[in-house]
Amino acid sequence: MKHLAAAAGLLALSAGGVTAGGIDRSRLNYGILFEKGTYGELGFSNVSPDVSGRHAPGLGGGSTGDMAGSYNTFSLSYKQDLNEKLSFGLFINTPYGADANYTQGPYTGLKATWDSTQIAALLRYEATPAVSVYGGLRYLRSKANINIPPAILTFNYGAKGSTEDLGYVVGVAYEKPEIALRVGLTYESKIQHSFPTLEQGAPFGPAGLNSTTEIEMPQTLTLDFQSGIAKDTLLFGSIRWSEWSVWKVSPPGFDGVIDPANSGTQITGFDDDVVTWQLGVGRRINENWSVFARASYEEPKGGIASRLSPTDGQKTFGIGGTYTKDAVKITAGIEYVELGDAVDGSGTVFEGNKAVGFGLSVGYRF
Repeated sequence: MKHLAAAAGLLALSAGGVTAGGIDRSRLNYGILFEKGTYGELGFSNVSPDVSGRHAPGLGGGSTGDMAGSYNTFSLSYKQDLNEKLSFGLFINTPYGADANYTQGPYTGLKATWDSTQIAALLRYEATPAVSVYGGLRYLRSKANINIPPAILTFNYGAKGSTEDLGYVVGVAYEKPEIALRVGLTYESKIQHSFPTLEQGAPFGPAGLNSTTEIEMPQTLTLDFQSGIAKDTLLFGSIRWSEWSVWKVSPPGFDGVIDPANSGTQITGFDDDVVTWQLGVGRRINENWSVFARASYEEPKGGIASRLSPTDGQKTFGIGGTYTKDAVKITAGIEYVELGDAVDGSGTVFEGNKAVGFGLSVGYRF
């Protein structure tokens, strides 16, 4: 059971960057803190979304073309025991991202990118053989760029900026190793970004406008669990709440030009928080091989979708396997995502969209 328990849920990919789940792309794998001894792991994934729609009749109809670009994520995790009760974990990943680019119809030229890198340093303390607590700091660096064409805004608008800020993580876990049971509750704080922003376009003159854009990255609360349910068989899953309703992009210059009488005019944002449900089962075949399957769900919320994230909810299905030999562990998997239908503010309908992802992680026990 030990190899199976270590491998469950380690499929290192997520299509969250093109779903209703905000701009999530990958999670920190806090399960590394529960590995025995000194352990390191490198993860990589590639996700290929296919997101397109039909322009509203008032815009002339026709396809929007595929507006969502493929993307890669990576992660690096390291865990080391400091003494019998205290251990240290270092994590690096690319948690958030967006890559929208319209090349057909009246939205042509609408582009947006968001890139991020996160580093987290955590300590885990075993209060009792069954209960442990963990926590530490998160450093997040984000870079954003957007262009809105004259067909949408009457003038060509561009904005770009980058920043870095800190947040924190706290968690508690309960374990019963004899049945591979572990339940963990993890809270990640919000991170308040203050982007130094260069806004460009006719109203701001040749030099553009230097402003500061406040963007709040959401707090999250995640319940992870796993338990043996039969010989060589493990049930695992998670419930994750993310406060994406706080995420709004409203640069001061854009806000003042588009609607001077009212503050808070947004380029993009999300109206609702997101709850992601995941459930999976793993099965050990022999001492070296185990396999697993999992499914996840995000409920569609309705309402008006952003042109930069025109989907609503998702259903995800994934399968994978792990090979363990001596100190090496290799996990690989593939995931298929059905993206929920959505309608933007102009009546353009996005439906029948999907994404496919592949993930690979290689771990080594020192």
